Amino acid sequence: MTQSWLDATFLHWAVDPAAVAPLLPSGVVPDVFDGVTYVGLIAFRMHRIGWWSLPGLPYLGTFPETNVRLYSVDAAGRRGVVFRSLEASRLLPVATARLFFRLPYRWAQMSVDRSGDVYRYTSRRREPGSGSPPPRSHLAIRVTTPLETPSPLDHFLTARWRLHFSLLGRTVHMPNAHPHWPLYQADLLSCDETLVAAAGLPGITARPPDSVLFSPGVPVHFARPATA
Repeated sequence: MTQSWLDATFLHWAVDPAAVAPLLPSGVVPDVFDGVTYVGLIAFRMHRIGWWSLPGLPYLGTFPETNVRLYSVDAAGRRGVVFRSLEASRLLPVATARLFFRLPYRWAQMSVDRSGDVYRYTSRRREPGSGSPPPRSHLAIRVTTPLETPSPLDHFLTARWRLHFSLLGRTVHMPNAHPHWPLYQADLLSCDETLVAAAGLPGITARPPDSVLFSPGVPVHFARPATA
């Protein structure tokens, strides 16, 4: 499967690994950096999901997405991410990912807007049973300077080459390949959101994030899932 991730903003909060360990699939544990792990809130534009060498889909395969993710490592030492939720604005991709991969996609009303070096991302969950008020987010950042040499932590948070998830009673991993993210420093202008708490992590975003990064994006290729 092919796609591109564009105009990506990465917000991360350091947390105790014990706080997130119960939220991970069987067989994986929190991946740590200097004794802590991280909760990520990532907002971006999905662009042209496709298969093999076919052209990606311009409408159904192109939409805003915002996800809440954790960092994992399996018994073989393979590092990855675990998604707690994935908001997306196209109903068919949401239904497909939930049906075939059991991923926690949620249908939401979303937008991504740019004004110069300022990016704004909004999301409001719209599927039935989302609660009142439904989980939402409004993020705004100002992109500043490029990171010529990303730090080891920047690399840890962004260079993740697989996804761990549960499928048909087994923990599997789905490898992906993409270039290293071209990263920029960014200033957080606003973060008004309830997605992280709705994903089972209350109180995390009550304080400012420990890392704020931006990237114009990368092309991505996913391989088939395999048992972790």
